[in-house]
Amino acid sequence: MDLARKQVVTTVNLVMVHTYFEIGRAIVEDEQHGNARATYGKSVLKEISQELTGQFGKGFSVDNLENMRQFYLVYSISETVSRKFVLSWSHYLILMRIDNPDQRSFYEIESAAGSWSLRELQRQIDSALYERLALSRDKQRVKELNKLYLPDKQLLQQKLLEWTAHFDNE
Repeated sequence: MDLARKQVVTTVNLVMVHTYFEIGRAIVEDEQHGNARATYGKSVLKEISQELTGQFGKGFSVDNLENMRQFYLVYSISETVSRKFVLSWSHYLILMRIDNPDQRSFYEIESAAGSWSLRELQRQIDSALYERLALSRDKQRVKELNKLYLPDKQLLQQKLLEWTAHFDNE
């Protein structure tokens, strides 16, 4: 049952990401005629927001539409694993903030391969994993050392039980 629920959530999330990409494409290609910026500012996004919200409900604020537009601009030229969109929308919101396309692609691929949570993705970015690997001669060793800091769920549960048992005995 849990596996089925997880698969449904994943499928819905991927459909949402593809939909947001297509909405971003429509904004850039149809409303902005292929230009990266519209000359008339956010007024068109406000109109689109009102129209989509009226049709489909919540989730189409001007800010979210701006994110969708940016998502299309960032990922429409990318020929990496991102074209398959295997991560959640929240992952892409973090990845879009990375200016360097190679660095962004690296974190996207590693995040997908390692099934990184949002917190883990942000931690890896904050710890400059990409830069450390780029500077290192022993790239495999850096990756291995980095995995030492990943919390193992079973180990954490065991430590928590030991910790609570310690206080129960006092």
